[in-house]
Amino acid sequence: MEELLELKGFLLSGNISDALLIVEEMTEMSKDDKLNKIYSFAKILLMQLIKQRAENRTTRSWDLSIKNSVREIQRTNQRRNAKGNYCEPSELRETIEEAYEIALDAAAGDAFEGKYESSELGEMVDRDLVIQEAIALVSGDNV
Repeated sequence: MEELLELKGFLLSGNISDALLIVEEMTEMSKDDKLNKIYSFAKILLMQLIKQRAENRTTRSWDLSIKNSVREIQRTNQRRNAKGNYCEPSELRETIEEAYEIALDAAAGDAFEGKYESSELGEMVDRDLVIQEAIALVSGDNV
């Protein structure tokens, strides 16, 4: 909110260069917020995909969680008025890759009733394939 007031002050005083700096800062803050939301849903998506691969099965709950996470990532990444996405494919991939270790930790607590440590569970799944599947789901590609 304080950035908006500062922006208004710069515009009213005709200080366009400082106003543009504020706009740039606000744009970056907005994008960071989008990336944080995508990261949060990516953790959930990856956790469920890891559990599916490790246990070689799925549940209705896991499937719904995957579906909802994909929808939320797509919704968060979609520009409302302007067409397109907030994140480039490379940024989306990076965000999903960053979420993998935390997702693996969460999956270890849930898969096989928590029997395995993260490192052990990680050996049961192919990290790159799980990430590739997550990106394909979010991109709307067939898996």
